[in-house]
Amino acid sequence: MKKVLYSSLAACMLMLASCDKDYLEVQPTDAVAGDLAITTTTNAMAALNGIHRAMFMQYDNQDQAGQGSVMINLDLLGEDVVMTAAGNGWFNSTYKWMTHRNANAGTVSFVYRFYYKIIANANKIIEGIDTAEGTPAERAAIKGQALAYRAWAHHQLVQIFAERYDASKSSNDQLGVPIMNVYTLEGQPRATVEQVYAQINKDIDEAISLLPARRNAKSHFNTNVAKGIKARVALTMQDWATAAKFANEAAQGYKLMGQTQYLAGFNNVENEEWMWGSDQISDQTTYFYSYFAYMSANFSSSNIRANPKAINSQLYSKIPNTDVRKQLWDPTPTEVLDETTKKVVGYDVNGYVIPSNFSPKPYMNRKFLADGGASSVGDVPYMRAAEMMLIEAEALARMGNNSAAAALLTKLVKARDTEASDITLADQALIDEIMKQRRIELWGEGFRFFDLKRTNSPLNRNGANHSATLAGNVLDVAAGDNQWQWLIPQDELNSNNNEGMVQNPL
Repeated sequence: MKKVLYSSLAACMLMLASCDKDYLEVQPTDAVAGDLAITTTTNAMAALNGIHRAMFMQYDNQDQAGQGSVMINLDLLGEDVVMTAAGNGWFNSTYKWMTHRNANAGTVSFVYRFYYKIIANANKIIEGIDTAEGTPAERAAIKGQALAYRAWAHHQLVQIFAERYDASKSSNDQLGVPIMNVYTLEGQPRATVEQVYAQINKDIDEAISLLPARRNAKSHFNTNVAKGIKARVALTMQDWATAAKFANEAAQGYKLMGQTQYLAGFNNVENEEWMWGSDQISDQTTYFYSYFAYMSANFSSSNIRANPKAINSQLYSKIPNTDVRKQLWDPTPTEVLDETTKKVVGYDVNGYVIPSNFSPKPYMNRKFLADGGASSVGDVPYMRAAEMMLIEAEALARMGNNSAAAALLTKLVKARDTEASDITLADQALIDEIMKQRRIELWGEGFRFFDLKRTNSPLNRNGANHSATLAGNVLDVAAGDNQWQWLIPQDELNSNNNEGMVQNPL
């Protein structure tokens, strides 16, 4: 049988055989040589650190920087992140709902192989760690992290490439994605969505049982982050009781950030609210492939200068003026003049000044700030305590526990708006408010496509500041449409000869 996309990537990352220059140059930072068995917890940790690094390294193109790039793609498929210009072309086809429906698109191949690369490396660790030299605590922590990565990556894949999980069905037997729970160079068939979720839950439950509360850095997993993943999975499965329980447990020990921190640029993993994120340092220069090279307000790239990302104007109008989050966007950036020459030297974006060679656009964001105009380095948020509060509140509300859900949501909203009143909504009105707060709170952090898909909601970009031309006239996509599934990469279909390895509906 031919090697599939997973296998060829796994071989590249784990064996470094016949691989291109980009992969060879990063070993051992993000790869494990095939002849390096997991014999000690020291080399197992080196392998694990390779996975951490793989979360934000560049792959084939500058729009392929690990999880940050996936987050951009997912949000641009929603209605809340707005492209303000064509810029230099990056992500334009995604915004038009074209890229993910092209089986030959580089982005489709990248997303698929990125997650299977993580799974391949995790499998190598899992299979060797039980007999590795080291302490039981070291083996448990390393295995727990590898299992958490495997669970998380499978969950990302099944949400992207398969139909949504529907708890009202007796069995979710629709085609999911291949389950890779052993290290192998042979392709596997597409499992059902039900089977994929069973494997995800098996892995994350074992990870929770193994992981300690302490860890070396927030780029690593601990038990809180694993419980946060469990909460996300349960939310997607509409298992409200489990989602509420694990979201509550995940957030223990984390505090919501203060309002000053909220305006600091969302670029520091040491923020007390961040539970999990990439930890980038300045000597690991990210150039034009960084998340911040496309989403920040201040990195001096041609994409940022011409095409600053904006918020949906309708959503912006729903944010009270007293809410600190309203300061993350500006509907009318204003000129900043030199006091002597009266020439324009920049533009004020709600208190943050961008240079005069940038193009100010209505509703542009200043939420994300890179290290500086010449540096695109910044830590990328993958999980925050606020998300856990929103998961718990949504799950409680959908179970009918209105009072507890409203109290939790009130706590979050009052942290952002000191003049906010207690929330007294109930039933569907309360759920609608929670979903609105998710849109505001998690803007740009990669959740909107998943939220629309899991709730079986339509895409609706109408009546806001979306340009029909820039959006390719895609302002509506009906709930349940085939377009909610990304196409399987054609390379995978060509190589994987398993029965049932078929393309998603066109």
